[in-house]
Amino acid sequence: MNRRDLTLGTGSALLAGLLAGLALPARADDDGEFVILHARYGTERGHVDVTDRLRDLARQDRRFKLTNELFGVDPDPGRTKTLRIFARDRQGQERTFEYREYDWIDGAQFIGWGGGDWGRGDGDRRGWHGGERRGERRDEGEFSILYATYGTRRREVDVTERLRELARRDQRFRMGNDSFGIDPDPGQTKRLRIVALDRSGHERSFEYPENAWVDGAQFVGWDGGDWGPARPPAGRLVIESASYGIEGRWADVTQALRAQLRSERFEAEVRNELFGVDPAPGRRKLLSVTYRWGNDPSNTVRVNEGDRLRLP
Repeated sequence: MNRRDLTLGTGSALLAGLLAGLALPARADDDGEFVILHARYGTERGHVDVTDRLRDLARQDRRFKLTNELFGVDPDPGRTKTLRIFARDRQGQERTFEYREYDWIDGAQFIGWGGGDWGRGDGDRRGWHGGERRGERRDEGEFSILYATYGTRRREVDVTERLRELARRDQRFRMGNDSFGIDPDPGQTKRLRIVALDRSGHERSFEYPENAWVDGAQFVGWDGGDWGPARPPAGRLVIESASYGIEGRWADVTQALRAQLRSERFEAEVRNELFGVDPAPGRRKLLSVTYRWGNDPSNTVRVNEGDRLRLP
């Protein structure tokens, strides 16, 4: 090749490079159209905050496949999960992006994706449906915890105090027998049930299967453990405690009785089937219930097996 051919070849290469450069997007590789506020992974009934973990993944790779292993948790075993990314566009309008389990996630549309420089604002915390939290504190939520139980439908224990201790340590933890120091129904899959009031005073129940991750972001005062038992609205029946048995053979049936409250009054025949337990087979037992009506003082009633319990 002579010098003239070499010069032409070099010039052609430079021209091609310039044209290629003109064809590139005007924005830097890490630019996008949306700023990430918050991210959650799971289902309607069981989901966890994955904002920090998503930030780590974004720094490693722009594109990845969505699986439980990526987040180290399966918040609702046996059901298809969804990653929801809550974001805001350049005009300040909020958008929600949903990716189903096993989808591929590409962060090209999100501003600052590769640097993980997003989702840091405490005021930007969102719930599963994307609604803003009231106030600017991370510890605020939409539901006030009344009490919590752990076990199965036939046998469960009150774990309100223990849950308060766990909440003070961490906003998010993996739940099981070891968490509460008890196995109330060996061989059976347990669940944590948190009973709470929403801001309108309506009662809601949240259930987490054994070994699921519990995220307290949606509960008021979670990190401080400043909840449960809560003062109920006036005119509400509250079971404080209940025991069933005789002469040293007693069973705590508080949660079994609470679980059957459906209105502002309660009436039922006292029998083993009501509680799912017989602490003294073959003997007639006694039920002792301490309750209160709204903010009134507590009362205790005792009813023999076979008789009817009426509250209040």
